[in-house]
Amino acid sequence: MRLDYSRVMSSNVSPFKLPRGAGDVLDWGRVRFTLFASAVVGLLLALPNDTATYIVVFRAVVVGVSAMLAFGLLENWPAREPRRVPRWVLQLVGIVVIVPFAAWVAYWLTTGGNPRLAEEEKRMVGYLMLTFAGIFFGPWIALGAMLRQREAFARTQALAFDLERSELQRQALNARLRLLQAQVEPHFLFNTLANVQALVDSGSPQASAVLRSLIAYLRAAVPRLGDPATTLGQEVELVRAYLEVMQMRMPDRLTFDLQVDVAAHGLQCPPMTLLTLVENAVRHGIDPSEEGGRIEVQVRLLSGRCYLRVSDTGVGLKATGTGLGTGLSTLRERLRLAFGGEAELRLNENTPNGVCAEVEFPAREVRR
Repeated sequence: MRLDYSRVMSSNVSPFKLPRGAGDVLDWGRVRFTLFASAVVGLLLALPNDTATYIVVFRAVVVGVSAMLAFGLLENWPAREPRRVPRWVLQLVGIVVIVPFAAWVAYWLTTGGNPRLAEEEKRMVGYLMLTFAGIFFGPWIALGAMLRQREAFARTQALAFDLERSELQRQALNARLRLLQAQVEPHFLFNTLANVQALVDSGSPQASAVLRSLIAYLRAAVPRLGDPATTLGQEVELVRAYLEVMQMRMPDRLTFDLQVDVAAHGLQCPPMTLLTLVENAVRHGIDPSEEGGRIEVQVRLLSGRCYLRVSDTGVGLKATGTGLGTGLSTLRERLRLAFGGEAELRLNENTPNGVCAEVEFPAREVRR
């Protein structure tokens, strides 16, 4: 939904002006109110009148409906509002002008086409009373209708602004999330390629096999990097492929174990969440350690929450002297954007050595 803000916020907008086409001339709510108000005025005029009550009420209804039609026509015509006269003034003037003619038509219809107002004194008095009532009550009723329509338009306008603001906030959030995701992707890819380069430089016979595994892994991983959301099952597949590549690079220094709840496979997960934790464990925990170590990955579903836990027996935080690092800092921001305050990232020392990284967020099904 798009709004013309310049028109809405312009200081030249009349307090009674409505957008073109806002009021339907024959809107049922307007017709119903006109009939009710006209009937009430007709009943009041019938009290001192010798004419049958239903005739007096009919005349009042004719005048009221005519005033309503004049009000509605001038609401949309002329298409361009005159510069010197606000549209609402034209509408009120139109009501005042139409009432005497409408009153004469009402008498013409109820007297067989011959009102004879000049000859019948009582009839002339009734005509003047009806005209006066129409001119007196009509504009006030019209002003009340304008104010009510203006309030309704203001509420609709406020709702439109809220919808527009929500849409802009959603777009800004998506843009921010994609920016952070774009920062993660090259970070991960360059680290992985650096591992392969080190293997090639050392002349390891495993280089060719590792490279083939890496190509197969990237063929599966790269198409998913730009997705706004993936599943935990897909994340686990990527983690398994990554750990297999790393294990081929350092077969004597890395072991791993994955424990995943089957019920968690179809749940939503920001792309590269689990992979970031595992890659961080390899790069900052296992790689710097001469003895290597073990990585344990756990994915649990409990009471409507997802729990990801990556534990390693590497050198630990104190040995590396680092905090969260780029990958985990960016992951924390992506979790905040995806889940608000409902997600949490924790980093703790393992005993006797190593690090345990835990992520917790709401369990949500992926939208199809």
